[in-house]
Order: sequence, then structure tokens, then C-alpha cells
Amino acid sequence: MSASVHRLGSRPPASLDPMVAITAHDMNCVNTVILDRMQSDIPLIPKLAGHLIAGGGKRMRPMLTLASASLLGYAGTRHHRLAAAVEFIHTATLLHDDVVDGSDLRRGKRTANIIWGNPASVLVGDFLFSRSFELMVEDGSLKVLKILSNASAVIAEGEVNQLTAVRRIDTSEERYLEIIGAKTAALFAAACRIAAVVAERPASEEAALDAYGRNLGIAFQLVDDAIDYVSDADTMGKDAGDDFREGKMTLPVILAYARGDAHARMFWTGAIRDGRADDAALAEAIERMRATRAVDDTMARARHYGQRAIDALGPFAPGAAKDAMIEAVEFAVARAY
Repeated sequence: MSASVHRLGSRPPASLDPMVAITAHDMNCVNTVILDRMQSDIPLIPKLAGHLIAGGGKRMRPMLTLASASLLGYAGTRHHRLAAAVEFIHTATLLHDDVVDGSDLRRGKRTANIIWGNPASVLVGDFLFSRSFELMVEDGSLKVLKILSNASAVIAEGEVNQLTAVRRIDTSEERYLEIIGAKTAALFAAACRIAAVVAERPASEEAALDAYGRNLGIAFQLVDDAIDYVSDADTMGKDAGDDFREGKMTLPVILAYARGDAHARMFWTGAIRDGRADDAALAEAIERMRATRAVDDTMARARHYGQRAIDALGPFAPGAAKDAMIEAVEFAVARAY
């Protein structure tokens, strides 16, 4: 294989279209598995699950499994069920997250917990987790099972870590990166890595795909946390300022607090720790972030991790799959601005 270098931002505006194109046939197969395995004799289960699964998501995580398999020239079909397992894990975590956060909107639609209530959302999330593990067991690879089950455990740890950091104004950047590395990046990494396992590629390629997914996941979450303060509900599919109102210590807040004077720190303490986060406080928070370049620097960090993701693909041969995976990074970093 020959190494190549690509610099983030050196292309025209990016989109997921190339990745969608190279995975279209395989994604149809994955969707068939998803539709089949979300069925149940209990009508509420497919109804609630379908509300979120068919709710306009990009399916980026299962697409990464399929694109990674394409990058490796894998010609089998095992990755179809495993990509479905990845999507079920992701969907289950979203159902649980919306309950924990008390969210009203997801992808621009009312959340399942608002429509059907918290107990139903939690239990259907549990059902989807169970389905994902059925698919892993059916694959028959203990290594795949270990990778995806470990990712599921790490995601849960990350969510609990984030929960215990809520309204903790002293949360460090290091702890924040630990949280997003677990709750978001772990599944991105696993989704990519399992393709190398089913394709029976060497450990070095497993590690490269893991690094690609992990760094992409961190960049993706950094951008999500930045646009909570600079975008709107139509663009994000959720209410602007949700993180602020929930007291989440995301990187823009961490940076603005660290760079602020005594008066600014009093503001952030009142807004985050004490929950004084009305619309007027949100407007002030956005202005303070502008003054301290907190959002700009959060985006700069996203570009840094995006470049690391692209660099991880260096050992792989050029081709449509590699180009699509590079453009997916560019899309993740540039979206919603």
C-alpha cells in the first residue's frame, strides 16, 4: 500500500454524498436487516423504534462500517448485519439519552419520550440493545463481539461520566475529552474497526481504522457542541442552547469560563452551576463565547481531530472509498455553518 497525504479544507464544500453513493447497495441490505429485526409482536416496539430509525438520520455509523469494508475490498456480506447492530446500538443510546436529557426534539421531530413517555423509550432502547447483541452473536466472531460489546460499555460509562459532570463548573478540558471520547467516538471507532476483522486484515489496519473512526467521532462531537451556540433548531434538529440550559460543560463553556475575568466567571457559575440559563442568559453566553473565541477554538480543535482522522487513512490505497471517507471528515467538520 502507498501512503498519501490530504489536508483538511483543501477541497470544495464537502458532503456525505460520495459515502452514500459507494455504500448505497450495501445500505439497502442493512436497512432490510434493520426493518426485519425491529419487528415485534408488541406493536409499540416497532412503532416507537421506527419513529427514530426512520426519522431522517444520516446513518453515518453503519455507513462507516460499509465504507471501511469497501476500502478493504471486502466482498462478503457479514458487514450488513454488523452495520445494523451498530445502528441499533446508536439508536438505543439516543432513546436513553433523550430520557436522561429530557429532550423535546431529535432531528427536528418530537422525541419518542415526549410522545410515548420515558418508560416506553427506555424499554424499547433495551430491546434494540438486545437485538444488536443477537446480530453480533449470529456473526459468530468473538473478536467482533468483544469490540462492539466493549464499545457499548464505554458509551454507557461516558454517559454516566457526563451526567456526573453536569453543572460542575470546574470540569476540565481533559475530562470533557474523556467524556466525548467514550460517549461518541467509541462507536465511530468500533464501527470502522469491525470491517477489518470481517475482512481478515492485519492488526495494523484494524488500528488505522480505529484511529480514523475515533478521531472522526471526537471531531463530530466537538462540532455538535460548538453549533449548540451558533446554529438554530432548523439546522440542528434540536433546540439551540439545549446544552446550555441543561448545564452541560462542553468545550465552548470550558474555554469561555477559563478565559473570562472574575465577572465572567460569576456569570458562568450562575448560568451553569445554579441553572440561571434563560434566553437572556443564553444571548449573553453567546456574546461571551464570541469575545473569548471559545466557539472558534472549539472548531479549531475539531479540525485538528479531523486531520488526525484523515491522516489515519494514509496507509490505504487511493480509491473511491478512501476519497469518500476523507470527504466524510470534511463534512463532519464543516456542517451547519
